[in-house]
Amino acid sequence: MLLAVLTYRRPADLREVLPLLLAQTHRVDASTEVLVVDNDPDASARDLVRGLADPGAVRYVHEPAPGIAAARNRALAEAAGFDLLVFIDDDERPVEDWLVLLLATYTIDRPTAVVGPVVSRYEGDLDPWIRAGRFFERRRLATGTVVDVAATNNLLLDLAQVRALGVEFDERFGLSGGSDTLFTRQVVARGGRMVWCDEAVVWDIVPTSRSTRQWVLRRAFRSGNGHSRDALDGVRSPVGRLRVRARLTAQGAVRFGGGSVRCVAGALTGSLGGRVRGLRTAARGAGMLSGAYGYVYSEYKRTPPVPAK
Repeated sequence: MLLAVLTYRRPADLREVLPLLLAQTHRVDASTEVLVVDNDPDASARDLVRGLADPGAVRYVHEPAPGIAAARNRALAEAAGFDLLVFIDDDERPVEDWLVLLLATYTIDRPTAVVGPVVSRYEGDLDPWIRAGRFFERRRLATGTVVDVAATNNLLLDLAQVRALGVEFDERFGLSGGSDTLFTRQVVARGGRMVWCDEAVVWDIVPTSRSTRQWVLRRAFRSGNGHSRDALDGVRSPVGRLRVRARLTAQGAVRFGGGSVRCVAGALTGSLGGRVRGLRTAARGAGMLSGAYGYVYSEYKRTPPVPAK
């Protein structure tokens, strides 16, 4: 089994999570290797991994192609000799028996993927606006529930099944985000099965830079934008694309309009929760409308460094 953590210029997070992942490997019977995929063009994580107390315990690879989709595909390529691949992000911290729990759910009937929950923790005090909107609260489901979409921040993959389905991460979504949800939707669309393991929790460390009003609204817009792009992907016929675009337009307009009304109603009634959740719904609807007509919102666009004079 290969346990892959993707990283991009987060040395403090990587330094903290790697010992936790190594501890996970000692709790399972299966032979398990930890892999760091560094997506920084400058390979900034290389020295950090080499500086570990036991540098041979973690394998390092550098993926210079920009975008997390390229890093995810590199992890798939590096897993060529493995049966299972488990993804986790560098800013997450697994509970003690996380890997054991994922494997226990997998071994029940060996689905294509096992998905675990992500629970947020915050670096600082949370803005009441953010708390009222419940922006960082994610879904929780009963273990064994079949799901049709997932991210890669807590995901186990049966590689034989993934290879048989012919699914990879679409690198057109590398800087916009959404390659993981497209990937998992394609897994299901091609006959794969994903199940939930609610006990296999990872904690998401939310930095103060993300717990802002601007960030959550941009994320809502990007989520809607990516949803529409996912829905249109693979629809080749002009008539089919027209139908999908019409559906997305209607759904996006309903969210934008309904969210706007809810926001105004919240302002009039003094309901902060209603106001901010309405605003987020409107932002997601605007993103859906933009994605339906070809706009690509690149949330992870990288600014090239200014050359020294």
